[in-house]
Amino acid sequence: MIETRQDGIGKALLFDIDGTLADTDPLHLKAFNQVLGPHGHVFDHARFSRELQGFANVAIGERFLPDEAPERRALILDEKEEVFRTLVAGQIAPLPGLMALLDRADSAGIPMVAVTNAPRLNAELLLSGLGITHRFKALVIGAELPHGKPHPLPYQEGLRFVGARPETSIAFEDSRTGVQSATAAGIPTIGIRTSLSHADLVASGAVTSASAFDDPALLTRLANAMAW
Repeated sequence: MIETRQDGIGKALLFDIDGTLADTDPLHLKAFNQVLGPHGHVFDHARFSRELQGFANVAIGERFLPDEAPERRALILDEKEEVFRTLVAGQIAPLPGLMALLDRADSAGIPMVAVTNAPRLNAELLLSGLGITHRFKALVIGAELPHGKPHPLPYQEGLRFVGARPETSIAFEDSRTGVQSATAAGIPTIGIRTSLSHADLVASGAVTSASAFDDPALLTRLANAMAW
């Protein structure tokens, strides 16, 4: 995957991965329950969306495994990611309209960046499973930076890689922490309603929301913003 800066482009589309490019959150929920259940934590969808969705594993470990040493927390959450990767293998499907949108952006010369709090192995598995690794000029991993989402740094890095300006770019996110990260970086953000409601996403800072990438209102907004 190319990770080189391209100055002067101005516009970019930046995408979260889990729950945004593909609806993987139910499998994450299942994996968390399998691994954290023995430690006394069981999650339903509502609790998952409030307390797990979009958070980095370091923060999850600190909150739900406070009595474990940091090294042990990391091992437990690594196990969760292994369970997730096993569950998701062969079941990765794009959200409706995603491929057509990526085609449109490529044709218009709009660079695209993936920005995630997921571990690199997960991110690369999902992009590869969708067959879209080559579409992205950069893959930004929050855990590999001094700050992950909800800090703006991951999205600032995404903009930097392609020389884009925040105010003329658009981000797509499905979690509260992700929306907060992108909007704190100054990027107009569209919430994707795979897990959260329109009200939840807008309350977190999204300018609007869409059910998927084939939403007519979303396509009109993108056509106007990207001038394609």
